[in-house]
Amino acid sequence: MDKTPTRTVALMIAWIETHLDEGLTLEVIAARAGYSPFHFSRLFLAETRRSVMAHVRARRLLKGARRLLSEPGLTLLDLAFDCGFESQEAFTRAFRRLFGTTPARFRAGFAVDPIEGQYPMSTPTAVETAVRRLPDLVPLPSFTLAGPARRFDEGNKAEIPQLWSRLVGALPFEGQAESWASYGTVSAVDRAEGSFRYLAGVEIRPGAEPPAGFETLTLPAAAYVVFRITLDGGPVHLQIKAAMREIWGELIPDSGLDLAGSPDFERYDGRIPLSEPGATLDFYVPVRA
Repeated sequence: MDKTPTRTVALMIAWIETHLDEGLTLEVIAARAGYSPFHFSRLFLAETRRSVMAHVRARRLLKGARRLLSEPGLTLLDLAFDCGFESQEAFTRAFRRLFGTTPARFRAGFAVDPIEGQYPMSTPTAVETAVRRLPDLVPLPSFTLAGPARRFDEGNKAEIPQLWSRLVGALPFEGQAESWASYGTVSAVDRAEGSFRYLAGVEIRPGAEPPAGFETLTLPAAAYVVFRITLDGGPVHLQIKAAMREIWGELIPDSGLDLAGSPDFERYDGRIPLSEPGATLDFYVPVRA
């Protein structure tokens, strides 16, 4: 087996995916990779920022979530055992931590895509993103978003997709604007400590009350430079990460534009799942026109 760390982990993630129904342990997986359990667990954690067995549990839960939608006669108890849990209660707790909702609520109307591609559990790979700046600035009036929000830094920002699962699990809700668009916003940036507040939300009508536990964020009227990210069907979060490096590291500095300093945001129109090749995501950065 190729001993390049990224390649080794990528190959093992692919192998795990085809053996999720088997009795996987750290020892079994490490032996397959040709490493000691200690060495491989360190390698896997460095490459993915999660433990080997946390990855296995998450992939089993995701596979179970798809079965919830495709097998209406499947009981939660049977699914819990199939996913390697000793009880339905343990399965439900783990499911809720990952998806932000219960299995029953998920089955009643929760969309896995495009969330699946955003979970920080996809195969590490080299990605090539297609990013282009749209030619014209886009003026937008003030509008208000509602959704789950948390403060993140380098230590926990891999958990951002969990906000999206909470959001999608609550849609649609009373007071939501008539639009399929969803937004990921960054605000309250503290550059000294490297932290920021992230909200995954949808637009709400003026005066509407958001669901319990959701926050609101009103974006001021502004002109935006827009960067269109075209995805290739691979891991979404890796492509967005690469696109952001290009946008902030090259395209914005080369643009000569004066940034306004108000919140920027990702906008997804909901028409094509982000996991499909050709899907697009627009990134809006406010500028002083």
